[in-house]
Amino acid sequence: MRNDREERPVESGRTILFVDDVEMFRELGALFLARAGKVVTAADGEEALAIARKDRPVMILSDLGMPGMDGTELCAAVKTDPELSGIPVILIVASELAADHARAIHAGADDVLSKPLNRVALLETVNRFLRFSTVRGLPRVQIDAPVRIRCGAVESWGQARNVSRGGLFVEGALSVPPRTEVALEFELPDTLRRFAPTARVVWLRADQGGQMPGIGFRFVGLDARSARYLDDYVHERAPVAPAVAMAEGGV
Repeated sequence: MRNDREERPVESGRTILFVDDVEMFRELGALFLARAGKVVTAADGEEALAIARKDRPVMILSDLGMPGMDGTELCAAVKTDPELSGIPVILIVASELAADHARAIHAGADDVLSKPLNRVALLETVNRFLRFSTVRGLPRVQIDAPVRIRCGAVESWGQARNVSRGGLFVEGALSVPPRTEVALEFELPDTLRRFAPTARVVWLRADQGGQMPGIGFRFVGLDARSARYLDDYVHERAPVAPAVAMAEGGV
């Protein structure tokens, strides 16, 4: 069961900005998010940026690929603006390609979702950022699985200890600097499913207090099908409360 002790009531007066160049998707997004707050829509990045500067939304959800200023450019503009940089930006990708997921992460997206939008997954993502006193990590489960890590021509191995849709925590005497991007290969326990995403080092745990050293990786290049599989895998296996998972090295 998830730990909801820090949950706050939905604030109907707050503004959520939903951006898509297709009117049908704007209407669908507004419908899905109607109970989370006041939903304002925009048809492109430039319109969205103007609205963000005027209305200061609590969250921006944007399609990745749009004419003119696309989602990555909008996200980068928000994250480099001192007055807007604290607004969470969720980018929505229409393709299954790992490269599009990587584009979103490189632009600074706080999370990445894929089309077709699932109402439950969308609301869970919004709530994770907006309904708690502190931003929570994604739900995750503990696992025990070997992980191959390739950084250029250097290859090493570690042991995965927990996993989420967004990342992996790996124990081992690994020498990979923060923010380095690597290639990972691992298989989930009790499945035949193998994953080979690229990932970025976002957290290091030192060798102290009897704990093994380890690295928290955030997935960068992860195809949408693999992301959905990981999400289902976690939710089917009594996930560790995200607040605890972050303390254990989660992403």
